Amino acid sequence: MKPNKQRALDRLARIEGQVRGIARMVEEDRYCVDILSQTAAVHSALMGVERMLLENHARHCVEAAIASGEPDEQRAKFYELIALLQKTQLQGRT
Repeated sequence: MKPNKQRALDRLARIEGQVRGIARMVEEDRYCVDILSQTAAVHSALMGVERMLLENHARHCVEAAIASGEPDEQRAKFYELIALLQKTQLQGRT
C-alpha cells in the first residue's frame, strides 16, 4: 500500500470535503438536482479509490502469495480477491 498510500489519503481527504459540502447543501435546502449531482461525484470518486486499492492488493498481496509457492496462501489470496470483487460489484449495483 505504501506507494499509493498518499494518493489514497489525498483522494479520501478530497472526498471528505465533498461530503461536508453536500451536508451544507442539504442544510441550506439547495436544489435536489444539485445535491444529487454532488453525491454522484462522491460516489464516482469513491469508486476510483476502491479501484486503486483493489489494484494495489492484486499487485502486491496476491502477487506475493503467488511468488511464495505456498498453495494454501495462494488459494486464500485468490478467494479473498474474488470475494472483494464480488462485494464491490454488488455495491456498484445498488
